[in-house]
Amino acid sequence: MLDVRDLRITYGSGARAVPAVRGVDLTLRAGEKLGIAGESGCGKSTLAMALLRLLPPGATLEGEILLDGEDVRTMAWGRLRAVRWAGASIVFQGAMHSLNAVHRIGDQILEPILLHRLAGPEEGRRRVKELLRHVGLPVSRASAYPHELSGGQRQRVMIAMALACDPQLIIADEPTTALDVMIQAQILRLIEGLVAEKGIGLVMISHDLAVLADTCDRLAIIYAGRVVEEGPAREVYDGALHPYGAALSGAFPRIGDPASRYAPRGLPGDPPDPASLPSGCTFHPRCPVALPSCATEPQPLRAAGPGRRAACVRVDVGFEATSRDGATSRDGAGDATSREGETEPDVATSRTDDATPPADDDATSRTNEARDAASGSGDAGHDGADEARSTQA
Repeated sequence: MLDVRDLRITYGSGARAVPAVRGVDLTLRAGEKLGIAGESGCGKSTLAMALLRLLPPGATLEGEILLDGEDVRTMAWGRLRAVRWAGASIVFQGAMHSLNAVHRIGDQILEPILLHRLAGPEEGRRRVKELLRHVGLPVSRASAYPHELSGGQRQRVMIAMALACDPQLIIADEPTTALDVMIQAQILRLIEGLVAEKGIGLVMISHDLAVLADTCDRLAIIYAGRVVEEGPAREVYDGALHPYGAALSGAFPRIGDPASRYAPRGLPGDPPDPASLPSGCTFHPRCPVALPSCATEPQPLRAAGPGRRAACVRVDVGFEATSRDGATSRDGAGDATSREGETEPDVATSRTDDATPPADDDATSRTNEARDAASGSGDAGHDGADEARSTQA
């Protein structure tokens, strides 16, 4: 349904050019849900706007955005208007700012139906009532203005507008931002139900890795305008292979773990300025397990197991990522080399001898350092809590 190939987006030109998206490749099948996660400023919303060519005039777009095999980037203006809302629609970030404050809700939902000539005025108004019921709003809300609705109700109106013309693809940019936890759960269940019922594709963008892992089939993590990890959503959340993905996952507290509650993990520093990106791997200034080569050599996406990719050199040398339940996953064979070229011990052997690890083995020490850095300081408290509970039992 959707195939994004080497997408590059730049704001400005010449010496003032700012690369916002740098060579993104993504695919989405009908009925599939793709989540996109990352910190503020990493290029998520720019990517979402580019999928329907909604970028401001000063932006330069390169690459391909194939929607059912047709390139959105080269579409004629008339064809593009026909595709928007009917072929693909978007739920914008911040419903209050996306709705027209001086028009009633029913008229705003009706507008795309009339523009695409899917129904006349009378039939269109019946369609509006059906859509409001479909998203769990009373029909009487059609005569209300946006300011008369709560945040969750406005978000439901945006979803109703996105469904008005029966599109094949929905792009949801932060659909649960600024909503309380209960309303978030309702909106997410609503989106999941609509996707399953209609068989449409969903691209969902969020800061919340836990929400994406629970809602989406696949997950792509973006840093500084590039995808740094991609794979099945639950696998990426539970056992990220890229240090950035591990840090995002580790930022969420663990229920029942006092160590993560009193000492929450996080990632020091700020995302880089897109106008002045670091050399080599753009994440290396913040990476706790960076190698000397990371400062000079860009890291492409590497195969990291079935259906998984990660842009980290440690994928080649057997990077260990700690999952949320404390277990470790490892990509690569046991004969992977350490940073000095020494041979690391076999994974099965090291786990068997875990009770009495060799204290002076440099390769094992470095592997443990990488694991500890990726998992964060909260794991120590987690392990201690587990040991205490085991002793008490």
